[in-house]
Amino acid sequence: MTMTDPHTLTGAYALHALPDDERADFERHLSGCPSCTREVEEFEAAAARLALAASAPVRPAMREEVLHRVGSVRQLTPGTTPVERVRRSKGSGPARWALAACVAAAAVFGGTAAWQWERAQDAQQRAAQAERQASELAGVLAAPDAKSRTVKVAGGTGTVVVSAERDRAVFVSSKMPEPPKGKVYQLWFDDAGTMRNAGLMDPARASQSVLMKGTVDGASGVGVTVEPAGGSAKPTSAPVTVLSMPS
Repeated sequence: MTMTDPHTLTGAYALHALPDDERADFERHLSGCPSCTREVEEFEAAAARLALAASAPVRPAMREEVLHRVGSVRQLTPGTTPVERVRRSKGSGPARWALAACVAAAAVFGGTAAWQWERAQDAQQRAAQAERQASELAGVLAAPDAKSRTVKVAGGTGTVVVSAERDRAVFVSSKMPEPPKGKVYQLWFDDAGTMRNAGLMDPARASQSVLMKGTVDGASGVGVTVEPAGGSAKPTSAPVTVLSMPS
């Protein structure tokens, strides 16, 4: 399959609505697209919240009750003698298979409920993490002691905002050019000449605000490099820009 715009498939993928071939192609795209990965996680979190709002949790004793009742369900017509029941239960008739199917269905039901609950929990945790990051980012930008420095970056601008009280920094870009295909902008703290990873920017967005990873911890500046998708442990290219910390 050839996807003209895989970025439009994030919602369908999050809801498991893609055919097998399209899902496989999209997952290959997803492995190299941080923006789609983030969007899929947001869709999954929203879907989980909607599902939980209209659902009731399965009681822990449900599976045991189903299995107990299956054992007491009448499998033969009234009037059958005990000997006939024993003889038929040792065979491979429909009643025996019906009992096995009921037991299997009960087991699958319990497993499916547990899987759905775990997926909902994961989505909730990701949503909570995103909310915390958004709150921290807003806190830095609105901090009373926030200071900023702005430089031009290839036709756009880059601004670093620092709060000494919070010991955190935010990088704000405006109209920055898109990085080369398969590449991403990576942020770094400059610790006296040693570059420390501070997170990745969204390659699909020219203007964005990014809460930099980790504390400022006395860093003297901030650098931006172009790295392979997924980022690098150390810079592999010359900096696109370097900003000294605002004083």
